[in-house]
Amino acid sequence: MEELRRTVRAAAPDATETIAYDMPALRTRAGRFLVSYDAYKRHYSLFPASAMVLDRLGDEARRYAAGKGTFQFPAREPVPMDLVRRIVEVRLEETRAGEG
Repeated sequence: MEELRRTVRAAAPDATETIAYDMPALRTRAGRFLVSYDAYKRHYSLFPASAMVLDRLGDEARRYAAGKGTFQFPAREPVPMDLVRRIVEVRLEETRAGEG
């Protein structure tokens, strides 16, 4: 979980850490929701709340998609931190453009 947090923070260093829906989250400086994340018994989840992420990152992201705005990474496998970083970067672009 700490590695997930470090990766998310590194991808959005100017974002503010907060709590959203009872889980760790990041918001932009303007206060817009960026992502939230959490650990569960069988998986880690990242909630970017954006279909744009799937559109931009394609099949690699779809493998982990568990709905329009949720990615689930099995706990028995290493979390693909490079993909997590790119998901956060796409969300940053999206929020800067005013779309997300």
